[in-house]
Amino acid sequence: MTDYRRAIPYGVLVLGVLVMQTMLPAQTTNAASKQATGSVVPFVGCQSDGQVGPLDAPKGKSKVLSIATKKAQRLAYYKAKEGQGVLAPRGWYCFGTYGSSGASLFVSPQKIGADTLLSTTWGFTGPVIQISDDVRDTSGRLRVARVIARVFPAHKKFVEDVIAEGIEPPSDFPFGPYQHDKLVYKSKEIVEYETPANTDGLGTQSRLLKNGDAIRGVAMLVGEEPSLVFLAVRLPRDMDDLVPIIIQRAERKDE
Repeated sequence: MTDYRRAIPYGVLVLGVLVMQTMLPAQTTNAASKQATGSVVPFVGCQSDGQVGPLDAPKGKSKVLSIATKKAQRLAYYKAKEGQGVLAPRGWYCFGTYGSSGASLFVSPQKIGADTLLSTTWGFTGPVIQISDDVRDTSGRLRVARVIARVFPAHKKFVEDVIAEGIEPPSDFPFGPYQHDKLVYKSKEIVEYETPANTDGLGTQSRLLKNGDAIRGVAMLVGEEPSLVFLAVRLPRDMDDLVPIIIQRAERKDE
């Protein structure tokens, strides 16, 4: 029987090992590079209406996100001309509103438009995502103060100042969290929440009306004179796995 170890010259054997050692890091680097590239999520521009009239949907670039490809294939990034963008299920409809107090974007499986959203008495009863900016130094400060009173005790002084203006009664700014809400603080200015089904809570401090499904999201104070970024998410139950991705992306506060 031939001894193949002796049949291979020592120099050739060493050279082969060196080549393999050189190739392995390159293969590892390529794999890491592919992983870092992430998954592509398409951009969807949304029409909006508000203080100075209708605005066309903006154009934008697809997002590259570090999430599983199968989940990315179920999502798109929606954005109106004013305000924050948001991840939401692919193929849904979107529409934005804006004014001096801030801007909101709504994404729903049903068509929505200005005639609905500019009404002060209408709300969503089904699946929907809302992301809003409320500006602290405008009329938006009333909503900012209501949310601060509930979940941001470190900023209580701001609420007291708004109450002192006398625009709305103190009873409109109750302090302390809703009884049934589940809160997870990321910092003194960021809190994730869940408002259970059929209850009033932080989730219904939006255009989402309570129903048989929970509302999840995040409230964030941003800027040196904090304004409010508020996300409320209610998806069909077979899409629940997308909710954490949507919330985590909103917490990045970028486009």
